[in-house]
Amino acid sequence: MQTGAPLDFTVEECVYHTPRGIPLIARIYRPEIEHKTAAVVDAHGGRWCAEDRLTNQAIDRALAASGVLVMAIDFRVPPEGRYPLPVSDINFAVRWLKYHASELNVDPNRIGAVGTSSGGHQLLLTALRPDDPAFTVDQPPLQQSASLAFLIACWPVSDPAKRYDYALSKGMHDHVACHEAYWANRDQMETGSPMRLMRERQVTHWPPLLLIQGTEDVILSPGMSEDFAEAYAEQGGVVTLKLYDGQGHTFITKDPTTVASHQAIADMIAFIGARPLPGE
Repeated sequence: MQTGAPLDFTVEECVYHTPRGIPLIARIYRPEIEHKTAAVVDAHGGRWCAEDRLTNQAIDRALAASGVLVMAIDFRVPPEGRYPLPVSDINFAVRWLKYHASELNVDPNRIGAVGTSSGGHQLLLTALRPDDPAFTVDQPPLQQSASLAFLIACWPVSDPAKRYDYALSKGMHDHVACHEAYWANRDQMETGSPMRLMRERQVTHWPPLLLIQGTEDVILSPGMSEDFAEAYAEQGGVVTLKLYDGQGHTFITKDPTTVASHQAIADMIAFIGARPLPGE
């Protein structure tokens, strides 16, 4: 990891996947560095229904400047992509990045991910069950697993059914509408819940996890990230929960210039840099 002056990096785009004829674009931030780098797949938020690969540019550019290759992706959203199809797109992006690791100068053993909000939810599913057949729909065959070396989840919707009930109780009409556009029903929200996977002991992989959470987030039900971190640790997962006082949902992408945003990005860079090489 780079600890001195920021590195230069290039930005390029490609179609990484074409499920059911829909071209999905990845924006790749590639640091100009000679040795093999760590890398992340970046899955944006947007209530499962909106935003795109440009949403997390502030995070992506900072990571690239620190020496981390970033693959920021578009994936299907409703109505073309309802659960679990977008999860499968994100899962495939991890496989794609591993398949192309050599040409991208990436260490295939240090490929992780960054997800924000609903993107964090979908990446948690991939992280906890990377080889689940439900998350490999519409994928061309690749031998690479979608397992992650680490995961950074920023204000993730780790318990979708609980957040749906909360949104209903608070009259959050846009959020309720997006839940109902992405999910078939509330039962499916439980099926696709990372928290349920832990409660029911269905987790197959436990990558080191960094949770980024603002203390004034009123978009998630109270304590959602704290509860998830506690459950992850209780079952033997390595988890770091970072709380940022006074910050709301999407605080980094809303204003990347604040002290809290700078600190959160620095915490991400440090977390990735602390991931050991195989055998260390």
